[in-house]
Amino acid sequence: MLLDLPILDGTRFRARFETELRSASSITTLQINIGYVCNLACNHCHVESSPARTRPGENMDEPTARLVVEWALAQPGLATVDITGGSPEMNPNFRWMVEAFRDHGLHVVDRFNPTIIHHADARTGERYDWIPAFLAAQGVEVVASMPCYRQENVDRQRGRGAYDASVEGLRALNQVGYGTEHDLRLNLVYNPVGPHLPPAQETLADEYHRELEARFGIVFNELWTIANMPIKRWRHQLERDGLLEGYMTTLIDAYNPETIDQLMCRHQINIGPDGRLYDCDFNQAIGLPAPRLGSRFLWEVTVADLGDRIIATDDHCYGCTAGCGSSCGGAIIR
Repeated sequence: MLLDLPILDGTRFRARFETELRSASSITTLQINIGYVCNLACNHCHVESSPARTRPGENMDEPTARLVVEWALAQPGLATVDITGGSPEMNPNFRWMVEAFRDHGLHVVDRFNPTIIHHADARTGERYDWIPAFLAAQGVEVVASMPCYRQENVDRQRGRGAYDASVEGLRALNQVGYGTEHDLRLNLVYNPVGPHLPPAQETLADEYHRELEARFGIVFNELWTIANMPIKRWRHQLERDGLLEGYMTTLIDAYNPETIDQLMCRHQINIGPDGRLYDCDFNQAIGLPAPRLGSRFLWEVTVADLGDRIIATDDHCYGCTAGCGSSCGGAIIR
């Protein structure tokens, strides 16, 4: 039985397949983890971002950023650049990179932490109130983390004061047209506070729309539900509380093969702050390289090389394939 196998050694998930999991024939999205520095240190963060992640190599430097931009602008068929972190806007290369991608006609997604807007960096004194107007001017799609519409749940997961700061950040985005204007999409992301799967995405979305508008006048386009991955900071917490095996059992029992075709790893490639290739941000977090690509850098391949590649899997992949599935775009089955 699958549950009799050792936990988190990769064998349980790979046992689901007769052959390797492979990517689609063409890759249309480049996901860039631009750095691990963040103004928050959330207890579910799979890359363990925090204000202390400022060491060399943990955030993309300018020479690497220029190589990444040059690569992206030269690749036929690439349509979307998805920028994540950390708090992406805290990287000094963020703005000129976004401008370069948009000038070339690429769709840009910013995976955004709304508390950053009213944050002042204690080290540098830099403020980030420029973010809403900049993103709107560039037509960037915003994917904002908002793990609950209730204050106690948000502050429990993200730290005291995170809820109020998130509300103010979302209001600032609404003020420049996000969530109300056709070309300024604002999507919110929910992830569970405890060791369980997200509820039904559409039902929860109705609650978010109703509660956030009634309480604060906040409007947005879609809510995306994303499961917490049993790796890094969240795994450490589960282990500390004696809940890891129970959470893995929940994920394994809810495995849904109908999620496989639309897994995010099958349609995109991910790079770390140093430009090395991974199948997804979760694999990057645990240092699991893409098979046959090894530890190669993005600019050492072409987008054509990335189609129909073998995808590295491990038991955390149950997090993306449980229930309705979980991807960078929320639930897979809706």
